[in-house]
Amino acid sequence: MISIVYNSQQYAIVAYPTHEALELVDKTCSRSLFVHGAAAGGLRRAIESIPDEQRSEESVDALLDEYCAGTARPIVLH
Repeated sequence: MISIVYNSQQYAIVAYPTHEALELVDKTCSRSLFVHGAAAGGLRRAIESIPDEQRSEESVDALLDEYCAGTARPIVLH
C-alpha cells in the first residue's frame, strides 16, 4: 500500500511502507528521487526536526530542494 504523506504545490512525498521507502516528486522540475532504508529514515527525521512553529510548506519545500539537489532524476514518460 502506498500513500501520499506530503503534498504541496511544488513537491509530493509518496510512502512505500512495505519497502521502508519514500519517493520525492518535484512537480515543478519534473524530477523524482527514491530513497529507502536509512536514507528514508533520515529524510523523515530531517522533516520532523523542523520546529513546529517554523514548519510550513515553504520550510519543508526548502528542505526538499536541498535534499534533491544534484540527486533527483528527470521524470521520463515513454
